[in-house]
Formats: sequence, structure tokens, C-alpha cells
Amino acid sequence: MPSLLFELIGESPTIANSYRFSSKEVKELAFRFDGIYLPAAKNSKNSIYFVEVQFRKKYAFYWDLFGEISLYLKQYRPKQNWRAVAIFARKSLDTGELPQYQEYFDSGRLTRIYLDELPKTASSSLGLGMINLVVEPKAKAGKKAKELAEQAKTQIAKVEEQEKILELIDKILVYKFPKLSRQELEAMFGLDDLKQTRYFQDVMLEGSLKNARENILSILKARFGKVPSSFTQKLNKIEDLTVLTELVTCSATVQNISEFQQALNDIEDNN
Repeated sequence: MPSLLFELIGESPTIANSYRFSSKEVKELAFRFDGIYLPAAKNSKNSIYFVEVQFRKKYAFYWDLFGEISLYLKQYRPKQNWRAVAIFARKSLDTGELPQYQEYFDSGRLTRIYLDELPKTASSSLGLGMINLVVEPKAKAGKKAKELAEQAKTQIAKVEEQEKILELIDKILVYKFPKLSRQELEAMFGLDDLKQTRYFQDVMLEGSLKNARENILSILKARFGKVPSSFTQKLNKIEDLTVLTELVTCSATVQNISEFQQALNDIEDNN
């Protein structure tokens, strides 16, 4: 008697004629939040904050967000209330309010942030400045990055924390200008401080290793034609730039491909 539902809620039983009753299984998928802020104290009355960041248009964004929150509440049954924060790179990426979750939008339980609308004042905090750099126009990114580097040095006393900020600046620039080499980034922004960061040094080393491997294979192909595929696999296992540099010279001086093969075998035996 599907019409019984409408009788219980005070509606006309004939409304049931416009519906098809069924019992469906709802499958739970694996979800992962971009971030959850949980109150440090178990008995705290502070709200839980669910944070999601979106840098492309995703039409299922709010469906996924509220679905994830519902599953979290079901599984962990926290005592605290909750709020959600949706951070968009720009307002045009927001797909708009869903009437199925209208109460969340109207009640203020959900806060929406658009990075391209954040105030860009000189007095902005270092953290807000880092976020502004993410959406800063490329033509102004260099100047902004330099200002943030100077701000970090003047506002943060600990060298370790300064380095973390500089590494974040470096990573933002790398993702913002993916087609530029490390040398081009260095020339464009002139951030000498970035050279001292562990991230910069790791990336530089990785680039040097990659260039050395490519040079070796290019020289061998130019001199001897076809190169065994095993060479690439063996070269990728070598992480010592000095060894790879020696192999570059070796690839240009060996008499035949067998001699280079022997050189690779000797390196493997020594390791």
C-alpha cells in the first residue's frame, strides 16, 4: 500500500499514483576529504570543519561533498556539530546550489570561498598571500613571489619554517609554469632563496639525472643505431649524477655497443 506514506504525512493518497515504489541498495564508495578539522578536545563544542578545494568544474561536486559528509557522520557519529567549506579557484567553477541540499546553503552550514575574489591588500597575511599567488596572473606572479619570500624572512624567525614557506612558493611556481625549466624559472623570478630549499635541489638533481640519461641514449643511438631497451632500465636505476656523467663520456668514447654494455655491467656489479 504505497499510498499509506502520503496518508501518514497528511497528503492525498492519490498522490501515490504518480510514484513508483522500490527498495534500492545504496552502494558506499570510498571517499577522501581534502581536509577535516577535528576539535582537539573530545568534549569540545567546536564544530567539525570539512574542507574541499576545487580547481576545475565538477558537476557532481556538491553531490559528492554532502555524500562524503553523510557517510562520515554515519561511520564516526561525532558529538560535535559540523560545517563545510568549499574553496574554488574562481567563482565560475561553482556549479550552483542544489535544491536537494538547499537547507545547507541557506543555513550557512556551507561556506563558499572564491580565491579570485580574495582581497589583495598589502597588509594581507602571509598565508593569504600564498593563496593569492596560486590565482595570481602569470604576468604578476614573479613580483608576488618575491614579496612573499621577503615577507617570510621578516615575519618568521625560525629558519626551518622559512624554508617550508619558500618550498611552497617554489612548488606553486612550478605548477603555475609547467612548461618552464628550472633555469628559466630562476631567470624569470630571480629568487635566489629558492636555490637553498631542499625541494629546489631535489628537482634540480632529478632534472640533471634525466638529462644525463637522455644524453647517453642519444649519443649511443647516433653512433651505433639501435640501443637495447635494457640500457634504459639500467640507467634509470642509477641515481648518482657523477656516475651518469662518467657514462656520458663513456658513450662517446667506446668502440662499440658491447663495450658500453660492459661498463653498465661493471657498475651493477659494484653496487
